[in-house]
Amino acid sequence: MTLMFLMVVLYFLPAIIAHNSDSSKILLVNLLFGWTVVGWCIAFVWACAAEPQARAVLVPAGMVVAARCGCGAIEPAGAHFCWACGRRL
Repeated sequence: MTLMFLMVVLYFLPAIIAHNSDSSKILLVNLLFGWTVVGWCIAFVWACAAEPQARAVLVPAGMVVAARCGCGAIEPAGAHFCWACGRRL
């Protein structure tokens, strides 16, 4: 039972890695062509190279906005890293 679970997780590893990206096509390639070694490798490399999807950050009312990153993102007071690009402020 545990071996079967590990095999399923390994099979869908590219889709799990790409979960944070904006590309749902990786799941489709993994599902349809993952049974071939070449298809799985393509999906895996594509998932590792995919850009993570940008997430919106809600700033609570009354919080002072103190910094603006070079990428244009507005950071709350006390932030050490940009939430959008990851640069150090």
